[in-house]
Amino acid sequence: MPRGRWALSMLLAPVAALTPSGFAAAQAPQPAENKAPSDKPFAEHRLVLQLSDDDAKKQGLVISVAYNLLKFYGPDKIAIEVVTFGPGIALLRADSPNRKFVDSLVAQGVRFDLCMNTVDTIKRETGHVPAFNPNAKPVEAGVAQILALTEKGYTLVRP
Repeated sequence: MPRGRWALSMLLAPVAALTPSGFAAAQAPQPAENKAPSDKPFAEHRLVLQLSDDDAKKQGLVISVAYNLLKFYGPDKIAIEVVTFGPGIALLRADSPNRKFVDSLVAQGVRFDLCMNTVDTIKRETGHVPAFNPNAKPVEAGVAQILALTEKGYTLVRP
């Protein structure tokens, strides 16, 4: 295992141990393994957009960037993944005012990742899990997902 991954796994292991057992199966989506998707084999460009703020302007900018790149390159020539974590997961709440835009982008092949570490924190602090857009793909750790994608050649942009 590369030294950087080993160090990251050592830092995250205590956090993983604190996750309540049985929580994910009954109350939240199961996280996917943190890896790059392979559903765009002909993509010439790969982009990961980071959203870690609950700010309407930043949400709009992320949506705009994704739409503009799909228009510029075409949906088959670019793989776009939006990784949300921390307050940024507000974009993926079921009642988000931007839900129709997220759903439209998903229909065009854009992937939206939901950080389950953040969802677990919300559960611990509030006692419940809010409803999320069913198009959101749960990942164990948003930052780890960004790292995995950049290691696979994705370019990170944080609008």
